[in-house]
Amino acid sequence: MHARTRTSAGHVAVIGAGVFGSWTARALMGAGYRVTLIDAHGPANMLASSGGESRMTRAGYGRDRIYSRMAIESLADWKALSERALLPIFHPHGVLFFAAGEPDYFRDILDAHAELGRPTEALGRAEMAKRFPMIDFDGVDTGVFEPGFGALMARRGVQTLVAEMIASGLDYRRGKAMPLCAFDGAVEAIALSDGTRVEADSFVVAAGPWLPKLFPTLLGGRITPTRQEVFFFAAPDGDRRFGPAHLPGWADFNGGDLYYGFPDLEERGVKFAHDRHGEPVDPDSQSRRPSKEALADIIAFRDRRFPALKGARLVDARVCQYENSSNGDFLIDRHPAHPNLILVGGGSGHGFKHGPAVGRIAADLVAGKPQSEARFSLATKEKAQKRSVI
Repeated sequence: MHARTRTSAGHVAVIGAGVFGSWTARALMGAGYRVTLIDAHGPANMLASSGGESRMTRAGYGRDRIYSRMAIESLADWKALSERALLPIFHPHGVLFFAAGEPDYFRDILDAHAELGRPTEALGRAEMAKRFPMIDFDGVDTGVFEPGFGALMARRGVQTLVAEMIASGLDYRRGKAMPLCAFDGAVEAIALSDGTRVEADSFVVAAGPWLPKLFPTLLGGRITPTRQEVFFFAAPDGDRRFGPAHLPGWADFNGGDLYYGFPDLEERGVKFAHDRHGEPVDPDSQSRRPSKEALADIIAFRDRRFPALKGARLVDARVCQYENSSNGDFLIDRHPAHPNLILVGGGSGHGFKHGPAVGRIAADLVAGKPQSEARFSLATKEKAQKRSVI
């Protein structure tokens, strides 16, 4: 049993209804496949990496033009989905990066975006202070502003996409994936926790932080779930400066120690996060309770960089996880022992925005096309953690 070509009416089972699995299912349906989408807890559930409120979409990736191109390509799909949705999925408030000095990363963004025809702006401290007075730019020298990008409403986006596919004939199943049933190298079926089996011609496993649990020998150490914490604060009463009409999404490079956040989207609070790969966790057993230490760290940063939010009320806090590949690149490749099984994951904290492009690449592999990007191959994933993609 082998993966069918695009011209065949093949059946593909996709395990994982997060952003990668759902957009892969969408690409497969668009190519004429019959698709079964399976998830243990539901699309973009709160245990998954695709759950929660918001994710940043940006094309700023330094020298990594492949991710810039994928972000631009994917944004068109997100915009189209948002236009069809009852509530917005995309908020185009722009994205601001800022840092001390003149980082090579910023210069590389501007060079890449000039090549790609993006209207990205280089800003000095005085201009940033004038345009974004709610931010204290003390110690900051340069910035890069990306108009036309912004925030994606994560859970809403994935659930809207899955609902559309179900209305168009998607077979959606809720169940936990158990061991694969393979014969002579090809996977024939996936067993579910309720005792049922799903047989298909090809399989895509996009299980996020559960990937190394499903394939411990192959992926253990190559993809590592880590704990991340995010916090939301109420803007001062009557103060509109922190809404998306005035405050963009932002990232403070802070001497290499990255903090980022969002404006007050849909009155959910101003979001802050410290982008560091926390301790490795088990997605099934990790505590979902935010820590006092992480909150204190965020408050100290918030009070320094956003002084008008000093003393702001905490209105929400979330614990989620990244699924870090060893180098930050995605994993989109065939299983070395099962040619009709595609592994998709390693979002590494920056993957959500790229869902549509990732789905198309995975669908091409199902169709038998060769690997289009060596960086996404399993062979490039080592066990030593050396993050190179930001």
